[in-house]
Order: sequence, then C-alpha cells, then structure tokens
Amino acid sequence: MSEVKLSAETRSEFGKGAARRIRRDNKVPVVLYGHGTDPVHLTLPGHELLLALRTPNVLISLDIDGKTNELAIPKAVQRDPLKGFLEHVDLLLVKRGEKVTVEIPVHTEGELAPGGNLLEHVLAALPVETEATHIPEAVTVSVEGLEAGASILAKDITLPSGTTLAVEEDAVVLQVLAAQAEETEGEAAEGEEAAEA
Repeated sequence: MSEVKLSAETRSEFGKGAARRIRRDNKVPVVLYGHGTDPVHLTLPGHELLLALRTPNVLISLDIDGKTNELAIPKAVQRDPLKGFLEHVDLLLVKRGEKVTVEIPVHTEGELAPGGNLLEHVLAALPVETEATHIPEAVTVSVEGLEAGASILAKDITLPSGTTLAVEEDAVVLQVLAAQAEETEGEAAEGEEAAEA
C-alpha cells in the first residue's frame, strides 16, 4: 500500500466563496475527522491530492502547518461533474495498527469458457476490514474456464494476511451469465405468424 506525504494548511474561511477562492489557488478544501475529535478544516495542494487519489484507499500522511503529522484515508471525494476537478474531500483520521473497513477493487484474470459468456461484477469492490497502514490495493480473482451459471462468492476470494471480509461470506462477487442469442429477422417473423394463427 502506498503512503503519500502532503503539506496541509488549516483554514478559517468557510462557505462557497471561500471554497471558490481556495480552488482558484489550485488547492482543495478538505475536512479531517475521526477518533472523536472535532473536525479540522484544511486545504491541500490540488494536483498532488488528485494524483494521490488515483490509488484506491491511499494512505495520506499530512504535515499540518509544519507542526503536526496525521495519517488519513479518503472517505468521500466530491468532483465537478463536468470538468472532473476536486471540489471537496473528506479524510478519515487513522492510527498505525488500527483496523478500518474499506472497499477494495476486484480485478479478474483469465478467460471464460468458450461460448460468448458474459462476466458480471455483482460487487465491483469488496468490503474488507484491515489494518489502516496495510490496506491492499486490490484483490485478483481467476475466472479461467468458468462456464455460464458459475459464480464466485466472497469466501472464495483469497485475502492478504491481516485482512478479513466485511460482507457476508455467501455474497456473490462475480457471476458468469450465458450469452443471449439474438433473434434473426426471419425467426422473429416466423414467431409472429405462429402467434397470429
């Protein structure tokens, strides 16, 4: 798991106007909360934060005003729906050794059995409980040779050590669907004639 160090500044201005001014300076308004403490309002450098958030569940080491260091993970990210820039980020304060519940991406490898079957990701991300400083970036599942009707349950996925499921063991994560045969125009016309008779 990657750890990214970012310099943060506390902020005392709030509201839409203040947020716009912060974003104009290529920074992002952020709220850090957790562990029963009062929320801390911060600004972080926009580009560095954007790069850090490309890694799911990234661990962020915050240097706040050059005085305190805190560890946090992203909890909620708001992006501009059209331009995609960061509007606001909520960070959750974590401590080394602490367990957190996060969702990790499910990647697949291998080819399905021949026949044009389709793979459905019922859960695109797997909820797990793991140590805050050792969050897996993803889990990889082999779908090699799976036929229509096959499914992979949460309990079938091998998790890294120190990581446990935070979802029912019988939850379906992936399933293989049979390819739907498209009717040709001739078959459709025959079907309509039979229905009229």
